[in-house]
Amino acid sequence: MSQQQAQLFTAWGITGAVVVWSYAWTLVALWKAARRDQMGWYVALAIFTFPGLLQMLYIFFVAPRVAEIGEREGY
Repeated sequence: MSQQQAQLFTAWGITGAVVVWSYAWTLVALWKAARRDQMGWYVALAIFTFPGLLQMLYIFFVAPRVAEIGEREGY
């Protein structure tokens, strides 16, 4: 295998890993938003899929806060 082929293989491998990473976070975030009937977040998460950053923000900061508020209000 030539050096150029090795670089191309590595580039495709990294790209594939980023795509899988992004989709994994997106699926979890979409599932959480759908379960909480948060249509605005669901649409935003479905449209903006930059390597999982918005999804991680939602999963770790917004979703727990919404769950905490729901528990206080008896949902």
